[in-house]
Amino acid sequence: MNFEYSDTCKDYLKRLRAFMDAYVYPNEKTYSEQLAGFGTDRWQVIPIIEELKEQAKKDGLWNLFLPESEKGAGLSNADYAPLAEEMGRVPWASEVFNCSAPDTGNMEVLARYGTKAQQDEWMTPLLEGKIRSAFLMTEPAVASSDATNIECSITRDGDEYIVNGRKWWSSGAGDPRCKIYIVMGKSDPDAPTHSQQSMILVPADAKGVTIERHLPVFGYDDAPHGHMEVKLDNVRVPAANILLGEGRGFEIAQGRLGPGRIHHCMRTIGAAERALELMVKRLMSREAFGKPVIKHSVWDQRIASARIDIEQSRLLTLKAAWMMDTVGNKHARGEIAMIKVAAPNMALRVIDDAIQAHGGGGVSADFPLAYSYAGIRTLRLADGPDEVHERTIARLEAKRWLNEG
Repeated sequence: MNFEYSDTCKDYLKRLRAFMDAYVYPNEKTYSEQLAGFGTDRWQVIPIIEELKEQAKKDGLWNLFLPESEKGAGLSNADYAPLAEEMGRVPWASEVFNCSAPDTGNMEVLARYGTKAQQDEWMTPLLEGKIRSAFLMTEPAVASSDATNIECSITRDGDEYIVNGRKWWSSGAGDPRCKIYIVMGKSDPDAPTHSQQSMILVPADAKGVTIERHLPVFGYDDAPHGHMEVKLDNVRVPAANILLGEGRGFEIAQGRLGPGRIHHCMRTIGAAERALELMVKRLMSREAFGKPVIKHSVWDQRIASARIDIEQSRLLTLKAAWMMDTVGNKHARGEIAMIKVAAPNMALRVIDDAIQAHGGGGVSADFPLAYSYAGIRTLRLADGPDEVHERTIARLEAKRWLNEG
């Protein structure tokens, strides 16, 4: 592969960095103040986000994630990777450009697998940033890392489907703008294992939908996005809300989770870069035992390791993105699995050292490091835990040598 960024990528990256410098970094404090100003009712739209969205639209920095679409920038995965990395330097920045999860994955599902009616009703307002969405897959009662365990039922009844089940870690379901859920459930328990599941569109305000509780992450509520436990009690939706057809849930999941996983990794590299920058600046600004902290040799090793680890992860991410563009997600599944394991673990090491460099301040809310660590720790579980991806990598490796024999 050619590691040189394309001219298109360079242009978008230059404009995106200018936008971040002009509007995002200067408003990090504003974002925190506005959220804090809501008091206990934190599930509200944050004004600065909506203001910056309008600016991003004006600057042509909108829906950058969506390839081969007149609705987006039409960038390849390889072109989008550096842009997502840049957004990842600030946890909420991707929303400004309408490039945040789970909306990106849901929009891609609708673009690839939705009917025109489904696209008109749900994808168009999502692409315009007028509404938000959630993806309901994980369940509290089963080990959802094996999606064949999912128990939520999707039962045909005339011109409707009835959905029953309980989901949790439904990210984004707490947002007042969240209007649609993509729900994965079991439509035929007697079908072959990977044909039992279907995905269906469930309006967030449908009768029988109840948000039962909010699930904080290491004490952070992630408002107004949030992670919710959702009960689906005899929820009736039109039969036309099924995606692609009964029994196609796993097929859709593979199409959705591949790009979603690599997008997480791209943003994670940006978070690690920001942590390294904060680490070095902190070490240069503080003195201990008669000299700047950065002059103490232990930090040579930590800074060097951080730079090496970030560069390795970036290269593997670019390789995975390039393969997705050239040979497709299926043939890139090994690389996607590898970076999904490597990037969060790398970032956690870098952020942990950055926290150490900041001393007590590192675990406080005065710096973004503790919140960044909490969020990225969840990525070792989200979109499949490390162990599932390691299983994929190991099986592909064994298959390679089996074929050699």
